[in-house]
Amino acid sequence: MLVVEGLFTEYPNDRGEVVKAAQDVSFTVDEGRLFTLLGPSGCGKTTTLRSIAGLERPRAGEISVNGQVVYSSAKKVFVAPNRRGFGMVFQSYAIWPHMTVFENAAFPLDVGRKSYSRKDLRDKVMRVLTAVQLDHLADREATKLSGGQQQRLALARALVMEPALLLLDEPLSNLDAKLREKMRFELKRLQRELKITTVYVTHDQSEALALSHQIAVMNEGRIQQIGTPREIYENPGSQFVADFVGNTNFIEGTVSSGGVRTELGDIRVATNGLAPNDKVAISIRPEDVDLKETRPSGNNVWEGRVEQKVFLGEAVDFQVKVGSRTLLSRQHPTLRTKVGESIFVCLDPEKCVVLKIS
Repeated sequence: MLVVEGLFTEYPNDRGEVVKAAQDVSFTVDEGRLFTLLGPSGCGKTTTLRSIAGLERPRAGEISVNGQVVYSSAKKVFVAPNRRGFGMVFQSYAIWPHMTVFENAAFPLDVGRKSYSRKDLRDKVMRVLTAVQLDHLADREATKLSGGQQQRLALARALVMEPALLLLDEPLSNLDAKLREKMRFELKRLQRELKITTVYVTHDQSEALALSHQIAVMNEGRIQQIGTPREIYENPGSQFVADFVGNTNFIEGTVSSGGVRTELGDIRVATNGLAPNDKVAISIRPEDVDLKETRPSGNNVWEGRVEQKVFLGEAVDFQVKVGSRTLLSRQHPTLRTKVGESIFVCLDPEKCVVLKIS
């Protein structure tokens, strides 16, 4: 189990100004779970990961793994990175070009403090190479591997020491889109099979949703929300989270009796905990903006006009103009309404997330 409490990490930039990279960052990762730090560039996610690894010295806070404190400002503890026993994979895989696949994977054992017999070392290395499906390439030169194979070799090298914690910093960012998607499944399979506690850093929201048990969305050095992928996507706690994790429509308005008054008209929606006249934004995902060619019964129905549409194969994205607003809707390809034609927009109150504007 990883516990991070009240972490503050700051460093000077090129102009000598203090960058507040991590501000009061706290979270817990249960044993065997994959926890993702998700956010835009400069939000503090990589600094937080490097602080856990011991590559950055935080200003304050505490970090412990399985009950062992590796950093504490209050207790004046700072365990050196090489003594923490964590596995780490960066964007650059840092594969040794003059070594074979086997030699690359064995390197941490060769230079470690513990010595192994030739048989024990081979057994350990082949076990991790088998886990990442590279055992049949053990004698190949590392430079002759594909990008995906190099990524798996970097993982094997991190896993061979049987680390208490695996730290992954955007390990798929150098792969092309198709290979990246394939490697998501590989990573997920490996992490679940080996039950290794993992902290994963990415700016790719689809990657975070696909891989994680839990996600922490970060912005400007602070955690904005922690939750399961479904919680983060379906119940964002702020406009930033709703906007960063997937596409969404924002409809701004003020709370009224029975709903929210907007430029489209009154939208019937639950406004629990909000006071009349509070300024809010309704977030609704494109797949939850329903379109009908004939007017349906019920509330939250408006007539609009198709402005544009984009065929995506498994879906069609529609841009529909309702009054002065344009809403994005994702529909099944069987909906064939043409550009310029009239269509009805329907919003399900249960799919609308009302967010207070501070």
